[in-house]
Formats: sequence, C-alpha cells, structure tokens
Amino acid sequence: MQFLEFEFMRHALLAGFLVSIAGGIIGTVVVLNRMVFISAGIAHAAYGGIGIGFFFGFNPLLGALGFSVFAALGMGWIEQKTWQRKDTLIGVLWAVGMAIGVILIDRTEGYKAELLSYLFGSILFVDAGDLWLMAGLDVILLLVVALAGRVVLALSFDETFTTIRNIPVELIRLVLSCLIAVTVVLMMRLVGLILVIALLTMPVAISCMVTQSFGKTMVLAGALSMFFTLAGLFMAYWFNLTSGATIILVGAVTYIIALVLYGGHLSRRHIPG
Repeated sequence: MQFLEFEFMRHALLAGFLVSIAGGIIGTVVVLNRMVFISAGIAHAAYGGIGIGFFFGFNPLLGALGFSVFAALGMGWIEQKTWQRKDTLIGVLWAVGMAIGVILIDRTEGYKAELLSYLFGSILFVDAGDLWLMAGLDVILLLVVALAGRVVLALSFDETFTTIRNIPVELIRLVLSCLIAVTVVLMMRLVGLILVIALLTMPVAISCMVTQSFGKTMVLAGALSMFFTLAGLFMAYWFNLTSGATIILVGAVTYIIALVLYGGHLSRRHIPG
C-alpha cells in the first residue's frame, strides 16, 4: 500500500492500464500486418516533434503527437504516389525526424531534464493531461474495433480481396498509421521512444502462441502488457531502477518463458472472435 501513497505512482498505474488497452489493439494490428518497422520509424521520427516542443516552448508530447501523425500520413502518401520502397521511406523518415529533434534541442537554451523521460520513459512525468489523452485514444480504438474490426482483419490477411470488395484500403491504411503514431507517442511516456516497439510487439507475439482468435489476441495482449507494466513499476520502485527498462525486461523474460513452453511456435491462423 505504500506504493500507492504517491500520486505519481497512481498516475503511472492508471497510465499503464490505459496504454495496455491501446497497445493490445494496435500491437495486434502492427504484428499481423507486419508493420513493426513502420512503427519503429514513427517512434524515432517523433523525436523531431519533441525537439519542436522544446524549441518553441510548448508541451513536447503534443509536438511528438503532431509530428508523428504528420510523418505517418506523409510516408503513406509518398508510398502510394511513388515507386519508392517502403523500407527506404521509413529509413529516411527515421533519420530526418531524429536529426530535426537533435538540432532543435541543441538550439534550445536551458537545462532539459525532462528529455531523458521521452527517450527511456519515466513515471515521474505522467500527469493528468497524459491520462486524458490516453483515455481518449482508448475510446477511439474501441470504436474502431467495434465498427470496423472485421474490415481490419480482412485487410490484415487478404488485401486483394478487401480491394475487390470496394473497401478503401489506402484510406484505412492511412488511418491505421495515424492510430499507430498516436499509440506509440503515448506509450513513450512509460517506456520511452527507444523501447516502445518492444512493449507494442512482445505481448502480441506471446498471445499469438496461445490463441488463434483475432479478438482474443487483442485482449490477451492487453492483459500481458498490463502485467509487464505492473511488475516493472513495482520492481523499479523497490530497486530504484528506470521504469521503462524494467518493464521491457519483465516482458522479455516472459517472452523467453513462452518460447520455451510453446516451442517458439507462432500461430499463423487467426479467425475473428
């Protein structure tokens, strides 16, 4: 109970719960659509938005949100309108975003103590505003799943069939890219942009070993993400460790145990449910 006496710890636990919901949903989409590298590119490009926020004196989280969504839309548009390879676009996006962030932060006067929290995560900087953003994202994601879950599932496994049914595949992919961008940025508050991809993908990878249902994978991934967050926060509190790294290590140990128990077999057949 001593753990819950501090307001920042209560904020961290609530943030972990809210982020886990988003992570379970978006992480499943990312893994099934093989968009992990895209997510990594968006996460690192978000550093440009952090630099913009520091340089112009407003909330860096809002800068990261705006920049990452812009980057996701820009990457999707360029991919659709040109013959450039996707991995090339992501590499350029990744590098340019980081470069913009580094230069703007270099040009910002004063001591930037909060900067490390965006790189490696920190429970100390999760505030009420962050919690409202996370709650709003969860509502949007739950609505998307409820209204268009089967469309997203069909797109994940048979894009040609989805296109033939006159479903706007390109538009849906752009929307998913934006939702990935927002989820990545909000997860960044707990584990940092360097480690966020691990929290986004490890729970889903474990879930795919034990369930063949699209819906159940999302639910189990969200539960696992919450477990990683809770266990990581408790360990970070008691042993005075960096919370983001501790959360990821808990997830990594769980993933290794799952690999041993299930022989590394990842289910490839998912059905709606």
